[in-house]
Amino acid sequence: MIMPEWEDLPESMKNERVRKYYNILVKKKMSLILKRIFDIIMALVLLVFLSPAFIIIAVLIKKDSPGKIIFKQTRVTSFDRDFTIYKFRSMVEDAPKMGTQVTVSSDARVTKTGEVLRKYRLDELPQLINVLKGDMSFVGTRPEVRKYVDCYSPEMMATLLMPAGITSEASIKYKDEAELLSNASDADEVYVKKILPAKMRYNLKSLRRFNCITDIITIVKTICFSLT
Repeated sequence: MIMPEWEDLPESMKNERVRKYYNILVKKKMSLILKRIFDIIMALVLLVFLSPAFIIIAVLIKKDSPGKIIFKQTRVTSFDRDFTIYKFRSMVEDAPKMGTQVTVSSDARVTKTGEVLRKYRLDELPQLINVLKGDMSFVGTRPEVRKYVDCYSPEMMATLLMPAGITSEASIKYKDEAELLSNASDADEVYVKKILPAKMRYNLKSLRRFNCITDIITIVKTICFSLT
């Protein structure tokens, strides 16, 4: 990944708070290149190695409930670009049309197979394709739907200087996010006003501290937390 010139950033990102983070990242050209190389190699290796698991999961999803195996949704990634994210379907078909965009604990839309996939984050395996395409990275701010990106503060827009990620420090800290939203009368409002700003503090901190070593540490921590 090569950081573009400031003038080439979308107008939605050009503010002084974003510039502070831009100035940090533009000095880390080699780390950004190594990050992309790591993403490509690891995505290819894991796609080949995990191909049998993909087949097994696909069969279980199809047997559990009618609908497509892969869930597709438009999310936002680097430089405020829309992209299509891929996940194994863990909810009933057309679940986004049946409620909020965030998932709460004991969400009736989640299938039995989906509960297991979500618990061990196996529903996110197809995002390896997103990583290979360059829309995502192994480590980075989790991609939001446009609805929530429109609620970003000027400083939060800095997280769009890097590709969206499969995992992050914020993802680890808020791995029980669904439980936090379970008793909310308005899950969307609680997410936007409380959880999103809290997660963004971790994301912005990670942006300031970015290097390949911290990325690897985050990946290891994610694996450990997923197994507990």
